[in-house]
Amino acid sequence: MALRFLVVVPAFNEASSIEEVVRRVTSHADVCIVDDASTDGTGDRVADMPRTFVIRHEHNTHIAEAIRDGFRYAIKAGYDFCITMDAGLSHDPNALPSFMEHTDADLVIGYRSQHENVPWHRRALSRSASIVMNMAMARTPIPGMGPGLKDCTSGYRMYSRVAFEMLVRAPMRARTFDFHIESLAFAYRAGLRIAEVPIVYRFSNSSLRWAIVWEALRTWGTLWTRDLRVQQPGAGAAPGSSPQRRTAKDAGAGAAPGSSPQRRTAGNT
Repeated sequence: MALRFLVVVPAFNEASSIEEVVRRVTSHADVCIVDDASTDGTGDRVADMPRTFVIRHEHNTHIAEAIRDGFRYAIKAGYDFCITMDAGLSHDPNALPSFMEHTDADLVIGYRSQHENVPWHRRALSRSASIVMNMAMARTPIPGMGPGLKDCTSGYRMYSRVAFEMLVRAPMRARTFDFHIESLAFAYRAGLRIAEVPIVYRFSNSSLRWAIVWEALRTWGTLWTRDLRVQQPGAGAAPGSSPQRRTAKDAGAGAAPGSSPQRRTAGNT
């Protein structure tokens, strides 16, 4: 049976770009638009388009719950993988096949190997965040140590069913863009397999504010001490147990140039 992919796009007042996003995404996969209480008719513009499901929020929940609502829909609808991406075309839908090649991984991160129109301070912020996130995930004070991931804050990602089911159950605290670092930390501490693929990032608009940066710093600070294990569903699950690892192919099988799978053993938290 063919694997089923769902692209989850959280959107707030993206009427100017959402139709193009959906047209381009649906040439590769089904799409779930999570309209996070937009006031410009974002959801209405794509509600009748093929291969498209729209979730409407009455109140703005921010990116974290918008993405997790997309995951909940994916679970109910029986999808195998979820890919999250931006609604403003910062992420190129034509890159979707490069993610879909990595069905042996539980989390595939699109690392920003090329940038277009990205301010220098945004690039510096992303680079610094990746350095300190690698340190926090491995709980090491030494820069350059840890899993060695190139881009810890990119929102262009693919999650396996094991991963997105775990994140729906997880006691997450993130509300905004810190979702990307907290979800990565949950996956890493659970021993799930992580890979990266190169992408082009095009800067369009940004809702990043210093308050959001501060929230991300607070979330990062908690990763050093928090127990991020997630309880298994069903009877008999031990409190705090980690999700079962999927059977995966060898790291090199089907890997696209520039990808870098990372494997850890479950329980090494």
